[in-house]
Amino acid sequence: MIIRPNPQLLQLLRPSIPASSVSYQCVRQLHNRIPQRPVPQPTPFVPDINTFLTVIGRKLSQHAAKIPTWEALFSLSSEQLRELGVEPARSRRYLLHWREKFRNGEYGVAGDAKHVKDGVAEVRIAEVPSKKTAGVAQLATATSSPGMRKVVVNVPQDVEVSEQVLRSGKPLQGLKVKGARTIVGPYVEAVSDNVARIAVREGLWEERRGHKVDGGERRKAEVRAKRRAAENKN
Repeated sequence: MIIRPNPQLLQLLRPSIPASSVSYQCVRQLHNRIPQRPVPQPTPFVPDINTFLTVIGRKLSQHAAKIPTWEALFSLSSEQLRELGVEPARSRRYLLHWREKFRNGEYGVAGDAKHVKDGVAEVRIAEVPSKKTAGVAQLATATSSPGMRKVVVNVPQDVEVSEQVLRSGKPLQGLKVKGARTIVGPYVEAVSDNVARIAVREGLWEERRGHKVDGGERRKAEVRAKRRAAENKN
């Protein structure tokens, strides 16, 4: 919050300087000191504007041509987006919401994949050391070896991958292993045992909107009262 100085007090302290010019100059200088957050770099899975708007869904990809550059995507204000024709207002709010999540490194499924070809990320199951305490006895299970756990990692396509490379891979967000060799997650396409793929598609990361019941929260009581009155008449 910016506190403006009292004009009369400024006149008493500095009679030679107009109070209004001093106060507005202070506000302007403070505003200019506010740093802008840096623009995040594109990722292998989300390399451009169209892909970003496609995966977050809600048909925002139709506005891709209106945003000139990647830098503009992460710096335009809601008012500037409105002037470019991004409507309605809830779509702009949703875009700004996902913009900040992406800036903070909070991606949807496969957003942290490093090996992507033509919008497709290949994933495999890898066994890595368990995070459990070393002193605790760890036994083999029906789905994993002693002291190991199964995770899903991203690997290059059409390349033989060694066990060492699999174990050194970083587990992908939003994917997990079910049973012994099944990869589960949103829009996962199984290729073979232990192997699956995730492709860029409309709404891959979309946060679904809820649907109104009985007219929504504000009209709910009114709608239900009218319904009860109609039922009582019958």
